[in-house]
Amino acid sequence: MTGEEIRKEKEKINYNDEKMYLIDRFLAPVNNLLRNKPVSGILLFIAVIVALIWANSDYAESYHHLWETHMRIGVGNFEIDKSLHHWINDGLMAIFFFVVGLEIKREIMGGDLSTWRKASLPAAAAVGGMLFPALIYLVFNFGSETEAGWGVPMATDIAFTLGVLSLLGKKVPISLKLFLTALAIVDDLGAVLVIAFFYTENLLLLYLEYGLVFFILLAVGNWIGIRNTAYYAIIGICGLWVAFLLSGVHATIAGVLSAMTIPAKTKINKYGFIHQVRGLLKKLKATPAMVGSFMSDEQHEIIEDLKEVRAKVEPPLQKLEYALNPIVSFFVLPLFALSNAGINLDVNIWDALTNNVSLGIICGLILGKMLGIVSFSALFIKLGISDMPRNTNWGILTGAAIMAGIGFTMSIFISNLAFDDPEVNRQSKMAILFASTLAGIIGMLTINYFIKKLPIEKKQKKKKAVQNA
Repeated sequence: MTGEEIRKEKEKINYNDEKMYLIDRFLAPVNNLLRNKPVSGILLFIAVIVALIWANSDYAESYHHLWETHMRIGVGNFEIDKSLHHWINDGLMAIFFFVVGLEIKREIMGGDLSTWRKASLPAAAAVGGMLFPALIYLVFNFGSETEAGWGVPMATDIAFTLGVLSLLGKKVPISLKLFLTALAIVDDLGAVLVIAFFYTENLLLLYLEYGLVFFILLAVGNWIGIRNTAYYAIIGICGLWVAFLLSGVHATIAGVLSAMTIPAKTKINKYGFIHQVRGLLKKLKATPAMVGSFMSDEQHEIIEDLKEVRAKVEPPLQKLEYALNPIVSFFVLPLFALSNAGINLDVNIWDALTNNVSLGIICGLILGKMLGIVSFSALFIKLGISDMPRNTNWGILTGAAIMAGIGFTMSIFISNLAFDDPEVNRQSKMAILFASTLAGIIGMLTINYFIKKLPIEKKQKKKKAVQNA
C-alpha cells in the first residue's frame, strides 16, 4: 500500500471520530439546558424571587430606578423614547407573542389543533377556562372602577405550568402534557384577541393603515415564496411593529400578526431531500480530498449545496420557532418577570389579598379555571365530541385544570394594561402571585394523588409504552 492509500484507509476507519474541544465540553450541557422547556419555568420562578427580594431590600430604590431608565431610538426627526420597562413590555414581549403566534400556526396546520377531533377538547377547555374566571372576577367588581381587570385571571402560563408539572417526573402521562400545552396555546390566542379588542385605546387610524400596508407586504412575501427570514424581520420590526406601537393597538399584537405570515411549507418533501442529499454525498465521496482538514473548492461547493437542500426541506416557521424559543424562555420571560414582579410587600397582606380586585383574581384563577375547564371538558366528552386524554381520569384532569390557574406572565401583562392606578396594579400582581402559587401546589398534589388511583393495567401499558419509546 502506498502512503496515500494508507491515509485514505485511516480516514475511512476514523470517519466517526469527532474532535471534542474544550468549548464543546462547556457548551454541551448548556445546549441541553436550553432545549429543556420545563427548566424555563424554574428560571421564571427564580426571577420572581429575585425581584421580590430586590424590591423589598435596602436597594429597592435602585430596582425601581433601573426600569425607569429611558432609552431613545431614532432616525432624523423620528424618535421613540420609552423607559426600559416599556421597552421590555412593548418590545421584547413582542418577540414572545411572535413565538406564540408561530406555535399557534404550527399547531393549527399540523399539530394538536390540526383536526377537529384533536382540537375540540383543549379548545373547549380553554374557552371554559377563560369564560368562568372572567365572570367570577366580574361578580366581585362589576360596575366598579376596577371591572376592566376581568381579563387578568383568564390566562395560563405554559412555561410555569410545565415547569411545575415536570416536578412530578415521568409518571405524568404524556397525553396530559399535550392536553395542557394545546389548552395553553388556545388560551394564548384568546388572550391576544382580548388584548387587541378590549385593551386598546386612543386609536390613530393613520398608523394603523401603515401597519396594514406592512402586513400586506409580509403576506405577499409569503404568497410569492420569499423564504428569507431577514425580509420578514425587517418589515415586521421596522414596519409593522413600529406602526402598531404608534397606532395605539398594543405593539405585541404585531408579533402575532407577523408570525401568521411566516412560510410554513417546504420547497421539497423528505423523499426529495433524501434523494438530493444522497446524490451530493455520493459526489462528495468521489471528490479527491485535500491534505489536512481543508476542503477543495469543489468540496466546499457541495457542502454549500447541502445547506441549500436543508433550507428547502426546513419550513421557515419551524426554523424561527426553534431559534427563538431559547431566547424567549431564558431571556425575555425571565427579564419580564424580573421587571414586573418587584412588588413592595411592606403592606397589610390580608387587606391586599381580600379586596375585590384580589378576590376576583384569586377566585378566578383557582376556582374559575377549574370549573370552566372541567365543565366544558365534561360536556364535550359526554357528548362524544372529544375523547378523554389517554392514561388519565377525572381526578387527574381536575388537577390539570387547577394547575392551569398558574397565570403569571400573561396575567401580569394584562394587569399592566387594565389598571392605571399603581396601587390597584400592585394589589393585582400580589393576587396573581398568590393564586399562581396556590394553583401550582394544589394542582400538583391533586395530579399526584389521582395518578396513584389509575388502574394497574393502565400503569403497566404506560410503562411498556415508555420502554418501547
